[in-house]
Amino acid sequence: MTANPIPASAGRKEWIGLAILAAGMLFVAFDFFVLLLALPHLAADLGTTASEQLWIVDIYGFMVGGLLLTMGSVGDRIGRRRLLVLGAAGFGAASILAALSTSPEMLLIARALLGVAGATLGPTTLGLISVMFRNEAQRAQAIGIWAAAFTVGAIVGPFIGGLMLTSFWWGSVFLLAVPVSVVIIATARALLPESDIGGGRIDVVSAALSLMAILVIVFGVKQAATEGWHPVIALAFLVGFVLGGLFIRRQKRLAEPMLDLSLFADRALSLPLVALLCYTAVGAAGLYYLTTYLQTVAGLSPPLASLALLPCLLAGAISVTTAPTLARHVPQARLIAVGLLVVVVSQVAIVIVVDQPVVLIVAFAVQALGGGPLLALGVNLVLGAAPPEKAGAAAALPQLANEFGAALGTATLGSVGAAVYVASLQRAGLAPDVAARAQAGIASAYAAAEGMPGPAKSELIQYANTAFLDGVRLMAVIAAGIAAVLAIMIGCGLRHLAPLTAQVAPPDPAEPITDP
Repeated sequence: MTANPIPASAGRKEWIGLAILAAGMLFVAFDFFVLLLALPHLAADLGTTASEQLWIVDIYGFMVGGLLLTMGSVGDRIGRRRLLVLGAAGFGAASILAALSTSPEMLLIARALLGVAGATLGPTTLGLISVMFRNEAQRAQAIGIWAAAFTVGAIVGPFIGGLMLTSFWWGSVFLLAVPVSVVIIATARALLPESDIGGGRIDVVSAALSLMAILVIVFGVKQAATEGWHPVIALAFLVGFVLGGLFIRRQKRLAEPMLDLSLFADRALSLPLVALLCYTAVGAAGLYYLTTYLQTVAGLSPPLASLALLPCLLAGAISVTTAPTLARHVPQARLIAVGLLVVVVSQVAIVIVVDQPVVLIVAFAVQALGGGPLLALGVNLVLGAAPPEKAGAAAALPQLANEFGAALGTATLGSVGAAVYVASLQRAGLAPDVAARAQAGIASAYAAAEGMPGPAKSELIQYANTAFLDGVRLMAVIAAGIAAVLAIMIGCGLRHLAPLTAQVAPPDPAEPITDP
């Protein structure tokens, strides 16, 4: 029997190309975090209301989440490199528009356009990685670097953005993405391959259904997290699920669907997707509680709270880049499962010693360390399970899982923590007017305490801290249970997977790969 030919491993050109792709993702993260810093400055300059500020922040995520599936499918049909260049050009142009905005409405439009352009970057960069790195082990390493780039953007964004805001106007932080967009456009043809599948026309109806379904559901989840559950939110979910059902029904009937539902029959794709969604939910809720804890209970200023997050972010970046190397010697399912058990240990530590800031910071760093194998290898498994001609659509799925996971984690686990907080304060026997203010959240409790005499102030802060930490403990218990279930699910369901190997399948003849 003649062995299948093994394509050559990725060379210098592919790794340089990866650096360009990673730079794009770095600035997607950078763009979000510097906006948070710039909000007070642009609010003073443009006169934005609290509602307008919220929409300026959220519209980007809404557009990215709503268009991920569409852009992944478009890239499969017109060419991922071509779509990446178009997206980079759009991102640069929208960044300039945001920087020069003279009204809240103009900035909101610019942020929406940034979301449209940003939705092209994730699926195209991951889809190109699947083409550039046929070697399974190298592809996993490349995905780890790609994922770490987003974390690095979250780390350096606040610092560089803060420096710029001390010397320039608030719009300058948006211009930082422009040089990266120019570099991507200028180097794409020389460094990145094209993969023009020509898989039929783009189904506009499917694109519209997916966009509306995702937007409505994500909007409902976010509103539930901030306002609680009420009939309007229930209606939003109903509409979203109906639209989603229509989208699924249409995909089953199309000869060339936007999303091939048969992909989900492969456990190597479906199990990592479920795990990514659930782990992101745990991580997002945990990060929310950690940042709130540091700035209220621990009393740290926003800059110091940002510094306290560095161990968590650095541990995550290290973990996603080293996991593929470890997976060459350890079966992938075992490595992911062990990492998730490390997450369980971190949550148990939070339950036991939740009132010590240093322990809490270390525990979240350990959680990020344990989650790295799932993030790097899980995405690699999803890409590897999809045929090359559907890599763009498959690449959108992990990112969509992350979008939904983050929203669901904040809404569900956040609601659990809030309920425990309110119940604990109700048992404290506070005066009705004080209790009404304090139950709105721990920040509101601290604000209410400011106008109270010394003993009463200390008592209210103590009650609020205890109530908040009770919520954190329960959230950690739930997170530990979720991580344990995921560890069993991955460890058993994917135990057939071997360690990463240097061998790869030959290119699919159905996918023409055209070098420049």
